[in-house]
Amino acid sequence: MTRHCWKCGTEWTLSVNPGRGETCANCCTDLRCCVNCVSYDLAAAHQCRDRRADPEMDKHAGNFCEFFEFMKRKFNPPSSDKSRELVARQEMRKLFGD
Repeated sequence: MTRHCWKCGTEWTLSVNPGRGETCANCCTDLRCCVNCVSYDLAAAHQCRDRRADPEMDKHAGNFCEFFEFMKRKFNPPSSDKSRELVARQEMRKLFGD
């Protein structure tokens, strides 16, 4: 379980939370964003379990949330949209016999 970039998996080794301008050294993605927070939950309202936080529209962009806490987790690379599209097309072809 490590604290790392949600996009590429580069580990965040400092003991403090990243600031608003902190980006990943490898892919330049914002580190202080909703998808890196312990309160991020797809099933919760506004995808955040912390009711005190203001809703953020772009969960992958850096924000000013004062309740941000960097999540410790195992790195799972994000799925690419192209692979989802390919699987969906294959399922449609099977369904319609093409």
